[in-house]
Amino acid sequence: MKRKFEIFGLCISWFAVVSQFILMIQNRQADIFETVVRFFSFFTILTNTIVALFFTAKVLKKKQFLLKLLVKDGTITAITAFILIVGLVYQLVLRSIWEPTGLQFLIDELLHTFIPLYMLGYWFFHVKKSDLSPKMVFIWLMYPLIYIVFIMVRGSFSNYYPYPFLNVSEIGFEKAILNTGVIIAISIILLLALLFTGKMTLKVRKE
Repeated sequence: MKRKFEIFGLCISWFAVVSQFILMIQNRQADIFETVVRFFSFFTILTNTIVALFFTAKVLKKKQFLLKLLVKDGTITAITAFILIVGLVYQLVLRSIWEPTGLQFLIDELLHTFIPLYMLGYWFFHVKKSDLSPKMVFIWLMYPLIYIVFIMVRGSFSNYYPYPFLNVSEIGFEKAILNTGVIIAISIILLLALLFTGKMTLKVRKE
C-alpha cells in the first residue's frame, strides 16, 4: 500500500510540474532561456519538484547523491512544511488575484492544493522518529533563505519577481523584506507544529 501511495505521488507531482512547464512555454512572454529561468524562479515549482524527486527516490530506491539526500532523516518533515507553505500562500494571498481556467486551473489545484494535502497525508502515516530531529529538520531552512536571496539578487538585475509580495519595484525593498520575514516565520511555525504533531502521532501509534 505504501509503495502504491509513493508511485501515485511520483506520477501526479511530475505530471503537474511538467504540465505547468509546457503551459508556460506555450504562453511565454520572453525567450526560451528566460522563460525556463522564470519557471524555476517560482517557489511553487521548486518545491513541487522536490516533492516529485522525493517520491522518485522512494520508488526507485536509487543511491545517487541527490535522491539519497531527499530520503535522509528529517527531510520528509521539512518537505511537508514547505509544500504546505506553497498551499497556504496560494490560498491566502494569490488565489484572489489569479483566476485560471481549463487545464491551467487543474494544474494550479494540483500544485497548490492537492499535492500539499497529499504530502501531508503521506507524512502523517509514514513519519518515523528519525524524521523528527529538530537539528536535521531546521537545516532545511537554508532552502527558503537561499531562494529569497536568489530572487532578490536576480530581480535587481532583471526586474522580474515571480510573486507580487516580493516585487521590490512595486512595493519597495523594506516591504518585500517584511513579507519574506513573515514567510520564514510561518515556515518555522509549521516545522515546529509538524515536529510536535509527529511526536504525538508516534506516541499514539505505540499505544
